[in-house]
Parts: sequence; C-alpha cells; structure tokens
Amino acid sequence: MSTLNFDASQVEPATDFEPMPAGKYSAVVIESSDKKTKAGDGSFLEAVFEIIDGPFRGRKVWHRFNLANRNSTAVEIARQQLSSLCRAVGVLQPRDSAELHNLPLVIRLSQKAGSDGMVRNEIKGFARREAVVAAAAAAPQTKPAGKPWGR
Repeated sequence: MSTLNFDASQVEPATDFEPMPAGKYSAVVIESSDKKTKAGDGSFLEAVFEIIDGPFRGRKVWHRFNLANRNSTAVEIARQQLSSLCRAVGVLQPRDSAELHNLPLVIRLSQKAGSDGMVRNEIKGFARREAVVAAAAAAPQTKPAGKPWGR
C-alpha cells in the first residue's frame, strides 16, 4: 500500500486518445533508448516522436527499430528505416541516438489494428521536412468549382 495525498477534484482527468488519422505529420524525436526483446535474445532502439504542429501537437508516437534480432529480415528493415530517419534529420553518421533528437522531420502514419483489436498509429515512413513543404508548394493549384480565381 502507498500513502497518497491527492485530491482528484483538483486535477483534470486524463483523456482517452483516439489514433490520429493516417497522414503526414511534422515531428521530432524527443526520447530514444535501447531495450531488450521479450524473448531476451535481441534488442531494439525505441524512439518517441512528438507531433510539433497542427491539431495533434503534443501527441506522441513510438517506433521500434529491431537492430539486433534473430530474424535477419527484421534487422534489414530496421536498418533501412533508421537510414531514412537519419537522412530525414540530416545526421548521416550518428554515434548516439540522442544526436537524432529535436530535429524536425515528417513522419507518415498509418493505422493498424493490434492482436487485442485496438487500433494504433504506426510510423510507415520518414522524410525531410523541407522536401515535403517544397513538394506541397510546387503542387499545381486547382481552381475551385464555380468560383473565379482571385475573388
């Protein structure tokens, strides 16, 4: 048992977050750590990403890079994903995962149902923030139906 000096009427309750819609979000890595797999025969780098703008600002998404695993395909995928992350933040030869922290990038999220039936966000890709902004700016403008330009 633990002694609590707490008054719940003085603190807003936590809200249940629904998964964010699939799409592209500006984010930064705010934490990273090495962790052992459940089986104890491998390890992964777990990175915590925080959305930095828009209506989901402040929300967090976790991603695991399976860098030491018996499954060589999982390791190859993790290495490719880590390469994408490094290129997106402009740090090509990090010696420590902390070098990837607080550098803006764009993450592409999808939604995935877990074995428990809960829908969660999953990071499917990483891109340089400038490249995504430039591509959006270069996209052709479409004329709104029934409205002349400039009015």
